Amino acid sequence: MPLDHYVTLGRSGLRVSPLCLGAMTFGEDLGWGTSVEESQQIIDRYLELGGNFIDTANFYTASHSEKIIGDHIGRHPDRRDRTVIATKFSGNLYPGDPNGGGSGRKSVIKACENSLRRLQTDYIDLYWLHLWDKDTPIEETMAALDDLVRAGKVRYLGVSDTPAWKIAEANMIARFRGWSAFVGLQIEYSLLERTVEQELVPMASEFGLGITPWSPLKSGVLSGKYTRDNVGQHQGDRGALVDAFLNEQTYALIDELELIAKAHETSVAAVALAWVQAQPAVSSVIIGARRLSQLDDNLRAADVSLDADELARLNELTTPTFGFPSNMLEMAPGIINGGTTVNGVSAPVSEYVMPTGARPY
Repeated sequence: MPLDHYVTLGRSGLRVSPLCLGAMTFGEDLGWGTSVEESQQIIDRYLELGGNFIDTANFYTASHSEKIIGDHIGRHPDRRDRTVIATKFSGNLYPGDPNGGGSGRKSVIKACENSLRRLQTDYIDLYWLHLWDKDTPIEETMAALDDLVRAGKVRYLGVSDTPAWKIAEANMIARFRGWSAFVGLQIEYSLLERTVEQELVPMASEFGLGITPWSPLKSGVLSGKYTRDNVGQHQGDRGALVDAFLNEQTYALIDELELIAKAHETSVAAVALAWVQAQPAVSSVIIGARRLSQLDDNLRAADVSLDADELARLNELTTPTFGFPSNMLEMAPGIINGGTTVNGVSAPVSEYVMPTGARPY
């Protein structure tokens, strides 16, 4: 799916590219990342190919990421209006200030004002709650965010890295009170991180939240850089985050990704990204790139469409095992439907269902 074949973000009218440009690495202020010049080149390449969705946060590279985007896009009205800019709040940039971060009204409003200044724009297209702040009532956060929407400073709201039950509570409160609700969900999701399929993905599907997965290559583990043939030859940029996943199960997955990539004449990374894009409720996959060459490689995923057999082969290698209540609910169709076919799904008669001819007392 090319970058200019836009999709709506969840149950909203916001049109975004199927691959989102993640800007976490823009700026070298923390001793790593991408120079200003190359960051601008990455933005230009993405936009030239039809991409329109850029994701950052007030916390990324000590706020330099936002400023780079502001200098290159925000100050140019013709480019700004054609771009969907998403940023986040929650991160505290002011050591010693308890209200410098979090989701309280004071922090949320100030963070928004500062992001607008750095982005050099008068509105944020998509404003994400970055991390759940358990010390702030969700009613306070949602009310403050609704005020920002009504003031025209924010267009849409999203939530990241928050429990499913808290997101459901937040959106129900917002809808009952006539406030703006979350339309997007940002979560870690990849072939090596599928635990989100127990609660968060079904919740997003049920409530119409468009998922924008981060780390779809699991910190580079599925980039194609690491294989059986070069074990120990590459030092992961993220150290322990990579080494912890370089095991037999991962190498078996990489072997399968290589076979599928060869069939499609593409890269391992492109296949891994295409798998994430094919998952239920996923609207736009966030791809990061520290180098222009990495962006070009990841963008190859837009041309990959996996068939049912390929998806099944990858699923078989990575499907996680969930505990209660998922293990109990797996038996539900047989118990509830008594061996009949409902909505196209046939289930065997459960051992708990009475034999044919038996009658309840």
